[in-house]
Amino acid sequence: MHPIVLATGAGLASGLALVVGAAVAWFVRVPRTVVAAIMAFGAGVLISALSFDLVEEATRSGSFWTAMAGFLGGAVVYVLLDVLLDRMGSRKRRSRGGSGGSGTGLGIALGALLDGIPETAVQGIGLAAGGSLSVAVVAAVIISNLPEGLSSTADMKQNGRGAGYVFTVWGSIAVACALSALGGYALLGHAPAGVQSTVTAVAAGAILAMLADTMLPEAFRRTGTWTGLIAVVGFFASYGIHTIGG
Repeated sequence: MHPIVLATGAGLASGLALVVGAAVAWFVRVPRTVVAAIMAFGAGVLISALSFDLVEEATRSGSFWTAMAGFLGGAVVYVLLDVLLDRMGSRKRRSRGGSGGSGTGLGIALGALLDGIPETAVQGIGLAAGGSLSVAVVAAVIISNLPEGLSSTADMKQNGRGAGYVFTVWGSIAVACALSALGGYALLGHAPAGVQSTVTAVAAGAILAMLADTMLPEAFRRTGTWTGLIAVVGFFASYGIHTIGG
């Protein structure tokens, strides 16, 4: 399969996880505790993926300093954008957990894009840098996107939004995720190794900041002291995919 098609398909599959989560929430009443458990599991999966598939690869292809500069920079950029959206009143805080915010769709969409762009762009970047797609990274993003689609759609439905509106929002974000992965591949396909290293690490830093800011706090609200164990199981599953698949 051509790398461009592979990158676009991976990004689209990641985005479609939001649509699948939305469809489940629209037709089935899923307990918040179940959503939180999936969220905690997804956080563990993402921690493993960013550690062994992103930061490790960024350090190997560049250097410790280029990787760490990108890693810290990605976290700073994510937090600044998050704060900016908060002050604009557009960010539906804790959108993955489903509490707070107006549920109008704009804040939810902006929040999902802020979370999803680094998650999917790194798929294309990794494909450009290593010549192969990381199954662990794709699986991690898909698993983490499911609870976001679930919880946010439940909120939009509760606030009176119709099916057409809800699925247009998530469908548009799925397309944006596909374009993000494609962009990551196209823009960095011939970039120097140091640039690829830094950008990959930027995505990893943004993802880790998102986990600490959004997914884990929201999961803890529902799953309490079980959150840590569920996240460890997610880490175990992702690391198993990384090790056996690699």
